[in-house]
Amino acid sequence: MTMDLIAIRQALHSIPEAGFAEVKTQRYLLECIAELPQQWLTVTTWRTGIIVRVTGYGAIKTIGWRADMDGLPIREQTGVTYASTHDGFMHACGHDCHMTIALGLLARVANEQPKNNIIVYFQPAEENPGGAEPMLAWLKTERPDLLPDVMFAAHVAPQYPVGTIATKPGLLFANTSELYIDITSVGGHAAFPHETKDASVIAANVLLQLQTIVSRNIDPLHSAVVTIGKMTSGTVQNVISGAARLEGTIRTTTPQTMEAVKRRIEAICTGIAASFECTVDVDYGSSYYEVNNTPHYAEALLAFAEQFDGTTAYACPAAMTGEDFGYFLKDIPGALFWTGANTAYGLHHEKMLPDEALLHVNADFVHAFLTSL
Repeated sequence: MTMDLIAIRQALHSIPEAGFAEVKTQRYLLECIAELPQQWLTVTTWRTGIIVRVTGYGAIKTIGWRADMDGLPIREQTGVTYASTHDGFMHACGHDCHMTIALGLLARVANEQPKNNIIVYFQPAEENPGGAEPMLAWLKTERPDLLPDVMFAAHVAPQYPVGTIATKPGLLFANTSELYIDITSVGGHAAFPHETKDASVIAANVLLQLQTIVSRNIDPLHSAVVTIGKMTSGTVQNVISGAARLEGTIRTTTPQTMEAVKRRIEAICTGIAASFECTVDVDYGSSYYEVNNTPHYAEALLAFAEQFDGTTAYACPAAMTGEDFGYFLKDIPGALFWTGANTAYGLHHEKMLPDEALLHVNADFVHAFLTSL
């Protein structure tokens, strides 16, 4: 059978859900999978995720393909007829496309049995709090028969034309961590500052000190980013704040640099807590391991894309973006690649709409590549 990939992607686009809450998404995917020939398929669910094993006719290896499922807490502003029906949530990172490509792959291998085993992983919670690490832990302990020998994934790239397959050997995406710093002090009337411990001033000092970490504590040859994207303190203009919160992100190109940045953050916060006589609590939220492509498989992807009709290979630079697929690649050989989406708006933008031509191009490419291994 053939699948209407555009209709499927639009249906998925309309029901974005938070990580580990992808109930409607899981149900819809299971309905699509149930319509396929089942002779070689075995379907397993894990939390809100799905694992589909396709038994090969002469398997000497098991090849994995991963697609993430969750949406983002963003209010969609695309104006399309199939826009999100879940107010305040949107598929602004292309996960609707990733799932659709995976279904396209399944349709092809369900109709024509592959030589090797192929396992498709619909993984929840890539954005937050991170589904790859717990899914992998469950596979290792409960279902080692569903672990692949090699594993691949793709991520849409708005800046590239449709058909672009962009990747590189080694580091592709950074180590990432969320960062939350809560300051608790003593607030009071603006006319009596000596009776308070001004949380706004404390937060400002934390913010400035954090900006010295990369420039003065990290080897310049080991890239790192410490960004505070949100800072809140106070309620009205004539009351000194007794609480403040800083929210940000850390990005590094090695796990060791990530640990060094975190140690310095904690030292700064401990020192400021002592100097301002307040409490400073640090929470790292979700942390993701780097995406480090196995050189052989990244090179194989580029070589295959170079000769495949409809795709163009591009050896791209590494990026400071984060992806929890890195946890799979930490233990399993494989690679992730960017795939061109040809849209003016970037990832996580409320108007981001990938060019749907990428769906069939990638379903064909992924099927051809995986069955060539």
